[in-house]
Amino acid sequence: MDLPLVDFADSPERQAATLGQACAEYGFFSIPQSVIPPETLPAARQAIAEFFALPTEEKMLVAFPSDGYPYGYAPLGYERLAASLGMASPADLKETFSVGPDTGGGSLGDDPDQAWVRSPSLWPDRPSGLRFALEEYFSAMAQVAEHLMAVMARALDLPTDFFVPLIDQPISSLRAINYPKHSPAAPKNALRAGAHTDYGTFTVLHTDQVPGLEIQDSAGNWQSVTPNPDVFVVNLGDSIARWTNDRWRSTLHRVTTASSEQRQSLAFFHMANWDAFLDCLPTCQDAEHPALYQPVQAGPWLKEKFQATGSVSSESKVVVSPPSESAAT
Repeated sequence: MDLPLVDFADSPERQAATLGQACAEYGFFSIPQSVIPPETLPAARQAIAEFFALPTEEKMLVAFPSDGYPYGYAPLGYERLAASLGMASPADLKETFSVGPDTGGGSLGDDPDQAWVRSPSLWPDRPSGLRFALEEYFSAMAQVAEHLMAVMARALDLPTDFFVPLIDQPISSLRAINYPKHSPAAPKNALRAGAHTDYGTFTVLHTDQVPGLEIQDSAGNWQSVTPNPDVFVVNLGDSIARWTNDRWRSTLHRVTTASSEQRQSLAFFHMANWDAFLDCLPTCQDAEHPALYQPVQAGPWLKEKFQATGSVSSESKVVVSPPSESAAT
């Protein structure tokens, strides 16, 4: 399936109408690649390709220093995304490298959990341009996110600056994902990324031409998303679903083994402020549609979700083909 396109060049009213319909029907939409500077994406993709092509022992130098640490390298067999929904599954067939906002702490007070989410990112020595490329990409994505939140406010009949005090110190993160070419010896029911919903406000994803992303429609059927490297895919997370009282969908999605070829993605996870409350929006409830969820504080709730997915046992390790000499982009 092809996703609806929200074009930033359209009028604010048209952007809001297209986005609102897509969020209610699919929980997914796309935006053009031109929303960020033209050199930013190629530089980031080249940098992550070079990083994932490094020997495993070198990548492990920036591995999570402890279970639950939010940023760093996670090798094959570390994560099971389906666990966040209480599903039993083999380990996901992927390796990842994650970085955070790196704000240097700020005014955290005495809250150790908030200090956790502001933990320093772990940067490798090689490739030398990785840090600059990903920080530039992170910054560009943050600007895209601010625009999208304003469009979302308009689509929800709210002032366009409604979300600003809830997202002005976001706890967003960026993850590079490598799905290596896999072997037939991998478990038959293994997935490159198990079925899950995302936790934040939304995710901005860029992937290559290798298929695999599937979303679950309202009838419970899995639909394959047509790969298109010329756009970013945006999917809503559980935070938006809570805010909108399920008026907008946080859609179950997965990455299958439809292709055994190597696949690489960049996922920017936009989050609210740590201390923002995910409470039903005033335009999304009335006497006939009472609030479905109790208010929760975004940060602690997101941390609990995140920590449910990591560090699987060695029994779940999988078999993949040796990495090729050059990583695909």
